[in-house]
Amino acid sequence: MLRLDLSRISWPMRTPFKISRVTETQTDCIHLVLTDAAGRRGHGEAIGVDYAGETQDTMIGQLEAIRGKIEAGVSLEEAQDLLPSGGARNALDCALWDLQAKQTGLPAWAAAGLDSCRPVETAYTCGMMDEVALRQMAREHGAHAWIKIKTDRDHGLDPIRIIHEELPHARFIVDPNESWGEAELRRFAGSLVALNVALLEQPVDAHDDEILRRLDLPVPVAADEAFDELTNLPSLTGKYQVLNIKLDKTGGLTQALACARAGRARGFGLMIGCMAGSSLSMAPAVLVAQLCDYVDLDGPLLQATDVADPILYQNGAIGAPTPALWG
Repeated sequence: MLRLDLSRISWPMRTPFKISRVTETQTDCIHLVLTDAAGRRGHGEAIGVDYAGETQDTMIGQLEAIRGKIEAGVSLEEAQDLLPSGGARNALDCALWDLQAKQTGLPAWAAAGLDSCRPVETAYTCGMMDEVALRQMAREHGAHAWIKIKTDRDHGLDPIRIIHEELPHARFIVDPNESWGEAELRRFAGSLVALNVALLEQPVDAHDDEILRRLDLPVPVAADEAFDELTNLPSLTGKYQVLNIKLDKTGGLTQALACARAGRARGFGLMIGCMAGSSLSMAPAVLVAQLCDYVDLDGPLLQATDVADPILYQNGAIGAPTPALWG
């Protein structure tokens, strides 16, 4: 038997975080705790997929609808069938991984079949802002070898040029969040390599991405909004070269690991990303990061506050979670 506790939490951003479709001043999450008969507690945090309509209320509603099944003693395997991919299953799945580690004494990374869980380089994300603020942010985060840059159709490559002037040796992930079209891709393609762009993340609308098949771009393209779970993989071949895996999209660590391994087997490069969130959201994603080529797990760095026992960020890298935090 288990006890399920659910709560809402909002993490304030250090500065307003603007992307092509929205400006965020806080990250709204749900916190899920599972307590077993011995008093051991497993924790999970989820933000959900905002562009799919997920909110704190929708995620909590999904979980409350199956409270009886969860509290009867749901297993990791059973949880995959109780909920669809998305934030609610992510919170439940990650709490079950944490609880299992505390019950068995086996670290989550070992249970996941990994050799270890080491610090990995992570990108730092620069949202859309004016030039002065963008230059200042770039200078403050020069320790990061990877910088992720948000832009849109109107701003084009201007933010990338600005940050490249400040950080000429950094490698860039450029993320227009679906706001570009074929015209922009053709116009910008010739400048990407010279600006140290190493990855282009979801440049076009996920529903209009067939145009990617007929473009010969000089850098790989990552599927983000176009990729949620394993069933998407066949349709992405020939359009994208990299999968951006996020636990809120896959519905937890279990399916994120499955997506990473299946994607690699199909020849895709791998990226682990996040929907922002605290160190508790990052912790299980660090396990997936051990398998990835690109890592974007900077959520806590964008926030004004974090959980107790936070993950350590040092010299542009994210560390492994401590047992006091998760797993």
